[in-house]
Amino acid sequence: MKSVTGLFVVSVLLCSTILSWSATVSSYGDISRLGSPDFSGIKNFSIFLLDHVSGMLYLGARDAVIAVDTANLSKRKMIEWSVPEEKRKSCVAKGKTEDDCRNYIRLLEFLGDGHIYACGTFAFDPQCTFINISSFSLEKHEDGSMKMETGKGKCPFEPSQHYTAVMAGGILYTAATSNFLGTMYDISRATGIEQERIRTEQSINWLSDPEFVSSAFIQEDEKNNPTGEDDKMYFFFTEVAKEYDLYTKIKVPRVARVCKSDVGGMKTLQRRWTTFLKAQLVCEDRASGQRFNVLTDVFTVQHQPGDPSSTHFYGIFTSQWEREELSAVCVYSLEEITKVMNGPFKELKKTCENWINPEPIPTPRPGQCLNSALKEQGFESSLKLPDKVLTFVRDHPLMENSVVAAPLMIRNGITYTKLAVTLTMASSGLKQHMTTVLHLGTDHGELHKVAVVGPNATLIEEVPLFSAQEPVNNILLYKDEALVGTPLSLMKLPIVDCSLYSTCEVCAPARCLGCVWRHKEGACAIMKPGKEVEAEDLAGQCTKGEGLCSPPVIEMRVEKGLRVLLSCVQVSPRPCRWDHPPHSHTRRHNYDLEVQVTSESVGTYVCLCDEVGRDQPPCRRAEYLLTLDNPSMGGNVAIAGGQHFLAWHIIFFIVGFVLGGILLFIIYKWQGGMRGGRHSSSTLEKERDLLPSTDTPQSPSSASLLSEAVPLTEKRNGKLNGHGHNMHPGGHNGRHIYANSSGLKLQESALNLAEELDGRERVGPDGEEDGLGDGLSEMEEEFSKMPCLRGAPLAQCEESSI
Repeated sequence: MKSVTGLFVVSVLLCSTILSWSATVSSYGDISRLGSPDFSGIKNFSIFLLDHVSGMLYLGARDAVIAVDTANLSKRKMIEWSVPEEKRKSCVAKGKTEDDCRNYIRLLEFLGDGHIYACGTFAFDPQCTFINISSFSLEKHEDGSMKMETGKGKCPFEPSQHYTAVMAGGILYTAATSNFLGTMYDISRATGIEQERIRTEQSINWLSDPEFVSSAFIQEDEKNNPTGEDDKMYFFFTEVAKEYDLYTKIKVPRVARVCKSDVGGMKTLQRRWTTFLKAQLVCEDRASGQRFNVLTDVFTVQHQPGDPSSTHFYGIFTSQWEREELSAVCVYSLEEITKVMNGPFKELKKTCENWINPEPIPTPRPGQCLNSALKEQGFESSLKLPDKVLTFVRDHPLMENSVVAAPLMIRNGITYTKLAVTLTMASSGLKQHMTTVLHLGTDHGELHKVAVVGPNATLIEEVPLFSAQEPVNNILLYKDEALVGTPLSLMKLPIVDCSLYSTCEVCAPARCLGCVWRHKEGACAIMKPGKEVEAEDLAGQCTKGEGLCSPPVIEMRVEKGLRVLLSCVQVSPRPCRWDHPPHSHTRRHNYDLEVQVTSESVGTYVCLCDEVGRDQPPCRRAEYLLTLDNPSMGGNVAIAGGQHFLAWHIIFFIVGFVLGGILLFIIYKWQGGMRGGRHSSSTLEKERDLLPSTDTPQSPSSASLLSEAVPLTEKRNGKLNGHGHNMHPGGHNGRHIYANSSGLKLQESALNLAEELDGRERVGPDGEEDGLGDGLSEMEEEFSKMPCLRGAPLAQCEESSI
């Protein structure tokens, strides 16, 4: 009866959580969704372009461009732009897949003359065309043929290639591959006057196997630009670092800058950038020393609208070295990037292969944009720059210093794919502070909202919008609504819906979205204009008389193998933490904690949350006591049956292996005895001399025949890991936690059979010798004498080049 009660409690908790997640989606009153059937089977949406005046959203898809009215998603129009059948067959004949030999629209940009410039992969032969916005049709020549031009350098060849582009003053700047094989990379001015179409130098010092992520055009303020600074384009990407002399390829995130008025050099760097500079972005958690080195998305926003100098870049990062899903968000200011670009250059001195700062730097400073001071010195154009300046910038595109930032937030078990940012100002007494709301799309079709106030990041919402197989690839915020897209679907939902927060405690963190709890109505609603509620007051309103810092201890009797979700509700925007048994298997869901029940998971779980005010002690929001229900029988039966079954298979395997070895030994002796009368001892000695000596010292990796055996099981910290993988709090997503509860895999073992049973005497947990070593060493010796195996060459051990 106790086990049934425990199962019932856990089921109710899990079901209530699932229902609450489902309710989160369904409770959005104005939610609208369009899928592939609504677009007549069109899919592979890759790019968004919004007309802020008309509210029309243009989507680039496979073989089509679609226009959708954001006010009413049911109003939509479509243009088909497909590849001719002959060209598609030619593409397939070159070794490409039938699916890739289509036209994937990767670029949509307004030209300012009532047209949209659209480019597609066009069966690995990029092409561009013009769309008339008023009639929403493709421009055609007088003879009726479609008006197209080459898209090489403007659009990638392959649908999955990383790519970014930005339009500045009607001129297109792109970062893309420039050849069919996808081995050449360019950051270029792709349109405009032919003589001014310039690109990067084909050198690994400039671009080393980059993965382009994002780009931004920063236009100087005409009224407040006393130095006459030029407009600039910034490109963000991840590339293989050349400054680290290591055996492994190290990826690093970069930001590169070029200037709008750059037209290349006269002799040196002809038709090449003379202002191309790049710097490393560092997103590092100093407390743990963890560095995130792969950039996946960047969102550009001005902290003070109308002031270009207040521009900040928010980036999503992952780690090259982490096996678990992991995401972090870092922010960089334009001021910090400019400071690094004006700093020292990095140089590789060939004599000692060390990176040093070069001296001296020629004048005028290499890589700088044209300004009033340079024009006064006679450098009205980059064509007039001296060769020594151009040679220096050609050889030194990388800056010595890095742009460093600490993560605003780190999430384990989550992979974020897309980011959008909104900023709100809130008052606190006489002071005003900025609240940043991160709208994050995941690779599992979810939308997360995170509020960042100072050093504190609070996860406000986790909204599952699409299926787990649809990663979010576009987020666009427009008129208090979020337009979220995947390769297959489009969804519109309100940015703020305070009715989702049903209690005062849940409503409190959403204050940064403009929500406030109204006690009279007992509901969370939009804050009235001109009225501000202090965070301290809001926290006090929720905690007044409710005793939330002294909750009762909830005892839960559970069985092994179950997963329990422990709830914790935080009022203030400050973080919460869980105190729990050290070896328990847990994963965070916002402030809630998921626990996989094992013998080490039993004990007390306490949720402690920091309150508003530095002098206040942490508040105990929740406390649970987990105890095993009938651990001697029921718990083992729940999850250990599979382990016992597998253990018997392992035992049978070992016994069969030993018996097979004995049988082979007997057969060998029997055959040797029959051959003994027909061969003399001298003949046997001559045969033995032709074979490798068994007395040659060998490396541990080739110590015996048993080192080639099939691995048996995992061994961690000196113990066989017979159940469960190592699980850290928040370290795995649901797929990793729930998969293979037995945790024992023959294919994924870390040590092979020779390392488990290597011929040396083992000491058991009680100090007794297991006695397996002698028998196996004798068996190895007999195996080494067998004619069919003695002549097998041993693999040589290569020394590392490091």
